[in-house]
Amino acid sequence: MQTKIIIHGGFFSESSTSAEVKKLKQDALQRIATNAYNYLQAHTATETVVYAVELLENDALFNAGLGSQIQSDGKIRMSASIMDGETQKFSGVINIQNIQNPIQVAQKLLSYDDRVLGGEGANEFATANNFPAYNVELPQRRTEYLQKLKSKGLGTVGCVALDASGKLAAATSTGGKGFEMVGRISDSATIAGNYANAHCGVSCTGVGEDIVSGAVAAKIVIRVTDGFTIKDAFQKTFAELTPYDGFAGAIGIDAHGNIYNQDSHPSMVYASFDGTAMQVFN
Repeated sequence: MQTKIIIHGGFFSESSTSAEVKKLKQDALQRIATNAYNYLQAHTATETVVYAVELLENDALFNAGLGSQIQSDGKIRMSASIMDGETQKFSGVINIQNIQNPIQVAQKLLSYDDRVLGGEGANEFATANNFPAYNVELPQRRTEYLQKLKSKGLGTVGCVALDASGKLAAATSTGGKGFEMVGRISDSATIAGNYANAHCGVSCTGVGEDIVSGAVAAKIVIRVTDGFTIKDAFQKTFAELTPYDGFAGAIGIDAHGNIYNQDSHPSMVYASFDGTAMQVFN
């Protein structure tokens, strides 16, 4: 099986994003996709999607981990999840605080019976498992918060990978939309935003409420499982967002190695790589 990988870095607005920042994001996505693809050659899909999302969380250009948005009470809360397409295990953390890489905590939960933890419980689990406290707040985010500027926080990062054994996995991480109500839960740690099985894997970005309402990732994967092509599954699911102007983007790979992505509003940033052809949004 030819290995494949696709990653996304959320959305940005063409009208408010400078050419310089756009180029930096494209370059970062290309670098991370290449590094993750190389990692995939000796690792499973599940290990690789975690690795790729860690790299995205560690890059302040993206709204996850180090680039996370500040909520209405002045605090940062992050969410992340992973799904192993072979075992059908899903794990995640919701509104976790003071952790550099939420996706690592989500990965740790894969081996537990209770695999999705939120808030205080997620933080207690992280502490008990020796994840060090880490302040992810950037001065830029604090300035935006104090000025009550929303810097287009429709951001999430994610990865879908197909490994050499034909196994699929998906991982997604977000720093929130910025200035949201305390306690708000995004799609990123739900099967609406992150889902995989033996037939397909999908990671989403956009407005979490729209993605949850549309059950986007789960619908696409289930439709592929039921015989749709990945293209048709994406297009039918996104057509169902149209009546309420749902704001979403998604990336996916099926078990045959077909890669697809779609967004309902421009512009989702992404990169895919199969060892030969690199495709980066431009």
